[in-house]
Amino acid sequence: MGSSKTANSLHMDFITRYHSPLGAMTLASDGERLIGLWFDGQRHFAATLNAVHEPRPTLPIFDITRRWLDAYFSGKMPDFTPPIRLRATPFRTAVCHMLLNIGYGETTTYGTLAQRYAYEHGLPHFSAQAVASAVANNPISLIIPCHRVVGADGSLTGYAAGLHVKEQLLLLEANGKLQAR
Repeated sequence: MGSSKTANSLHMDFITRYHSPLGAMTLASDGERLIGLWFDGQRHFAATLNAVHEPRPTLPIFDITRRWLDAYFSGKMPDFTPPIRLRATPFRTAVCHMLLNIGYGETTTYGTLAQRYAYEHGLPHFSAQAVASAVANNPISLIIPCHRVVGADGSLTGYAAGLHVKEQLLLLEANGKLQAR
């Protein structure tokens, strides 16, 4: 019989593009929910996608996500969140849920997130480096606001799309506009 995978066992993922003021982005969906949102050149970009995907510029979830991105890049925190589906380990999913609780224009540290994770899971402590790795692998940039996590001293550290993008996103949230380059 050969392969245990049949054509029916594969499901299709769809992608489309969005042109933000900070560069082109790829949106990915399983057809119903957003499963990925990345800036071009961002590390870990395709890890969420199945091997089978096709361009599909029009899906309701893409329209919803474009509205969210248009509002965000106009300097306003959108009052809705597109439906998302995380394809991640339970730990990475837990970290993404913590990221969703960081308010617009606010920041937190990897250490603070690690302390929160430890507390919520009844652990005496937890590794900030493990949390940083999960944050770095966030598949849905901006909407899951990994750019709001900074170093213990408040410095900008690690961002899969580059520190210049992280800086611009934080400035946008602080000032309602992007900094002229």
